[in-house]
Amino acid sequence: MKIEVYDTTLRDGAQSEGINFSVSDKIKIIKLLDALGLDYIEAGWPGANPVDEEVFKEIQNLKLKHAKIAAFGCTKKPKIAPEDDKVLNMLLSANTEIVTIFGKTWDFHVTEALGTTLDENLNMIRQSIEYLKSKGKRVFFDAEHFFDGYKHNPDYALSAVRTAHEAGAERVVLCDTNGGCINTEIYKMTKAVKEAVPEIISGIHAHNDGEMAVANSIAAIDAGAIQIQGTINGYGERCGNANLCSIIPNLQLKKGFDVIGKNLSKLVYAANSIAEIANVSAPANLPFVGRSAFAHKAGVHASGVAKNSETYEHVAPELVGNSRKILISDQAGAASIREKIEHLRFVESVAERDIPKIIERIKNLEWKGFAFEGAEASFELLVMEILGQKKEFFKLLGYRIIGDTIAGISNINTEASVKLQVGNEIIHTVSEGDGPVNALDKAFRKALKDVFPQIHFYKLNDFKVRILDGADGTAAQVRVNVETTDGFNKWDTVGVSQNIIEASYMAIVDSIVYGLILHSA
Repeated sequence: MKIEVYDTTLRDGAQSEGINFSVSDKIKIIKLLDALGLDYIEAGWPGANPVDEEVFKEIQNLKLKHAKIAAFGCTKKPKIAPEDDKVLNMLLSANTEIVTIFGKTWDFHVTEALGTTLDENLNMIRQSIEYLKSKGKRVFFDAEHFFDGYKHNPDYALSAVRTAHEAGAERVVLCDTNGGCINTEIYKMTKAVKEAVPEIISGIHAHNDGEMAVANSIAAIDAGAIQIQGTINGYGERCGNANLCSIIPNLQLKKGFDVIGKNLSKLVYAANSIAEIANVSAPANLPFVGRSAFAHKAGVHASGVAKNSETYEHVAPELVGNSRKILISDQAGAASIREKIEHLRFVESVAERDIPKIIERIKNLEWKGFAFEGAEASFELLVMEILGQKKEFFKLLGYRIIGDTIAGISNINTEASVKLQVGNEIIHTVSEGDGPVNALDKAFRKALKDVFPQIHFYKLNDFKVRILDGADGTAAQVRVNVETTDGFNKWDTVGVSQNIIEASYMAIVDSIVYGLILHSA
């Protein structure tokens, strides 16, 4: 059985706090969603803002392989003819094959929010759908607040969805708009709709205010719905919408539905790409697509998955485009270390007698505050050092940081000097920067650029500082994590010290050394 996927990332997802899509952003996301094999993409609300207006113009030039674009709006206003309604006519001007409109199905909203009669609301639903159909549009009807409406007045809620169906809506989508229902309720009420109007083709639109949106969506499918509405990574207003990145693999892998077929392996790429475009860090522990979704830290777990992945993984990570990670920490055992080392890029070989030495060094360093889970380049350098395989590109002879300011001027002048030895040559350089870390980074690069010109391409992509024990105040240990890129590869390094500059120095030197190893391999 085919389950339709209707994505509303660009409309409902854009209502997330902190997300603001540009026209270019929306076009990029549409292409990603189409490549993922989704059936419908809701591009926005025509006329609601200049961005959406421009998007619907740009869409006309897109050649999509699979998805169909939908424009979103609402039923006409009370007591005016549909042909005179601004929203309906803006929907027509979007020039999309599919139009999705929402209408009230909760009597409380009809009388209080719309300020009209129950009969007039049914008339609004009917006339709006009939008008759009007369203009050659395929119409989907979002039954707003259906489940809350059904709880309070089931007869009226059913009459609203029946009216939409009889007026010609191809899909009647039941909405848990407030996101407060649980899955058993959703199942019973979706089933009741199917029994009351057997010919209806229904869908589900769930919000996540009770952390039930994924479960509720699957419950609706079990009750006979065939369309899922949701967003990538669960973006949406308040607590978000139903997360398609969880719903799709659950339906396809666990329940055997035809959803996006072989495109399932593109799920992680799409989720990460859209998170980047949205400029929102995706939680690491997102099911299926999170970077920690298949990460194993405990030695028992790592040992288990090395023997048979089913011991601690409910699905194979490759099915959704993810990969297994063996984390290195003071909880790691020999199996974890052995598994991790097998996947290192530059470690030549490791004898079994070396494993205890590596574990002991890791435990000592983590006791001091180091964490190698998010610093795999530093971990590889550590292993190479223990095994005597780490190449010495340069030797630090010393560095100095000087900062001064002038009264009345807010800018602090920061200068860093470094003295390095490369082979038999002593290099002493000075550089200014925006703060001590930036000045130190620039001084290192300046000292090494003539000997190692590839360093020009290394860029600090991310820089994080974490206080490890706030009880020590300004004397606390700090951990610095650095992400570096050369434009193609990314690698993470770590440094720990009571001195933030020294911790930064450790992470920066590791990032440079790893990059030099990477480009000399």
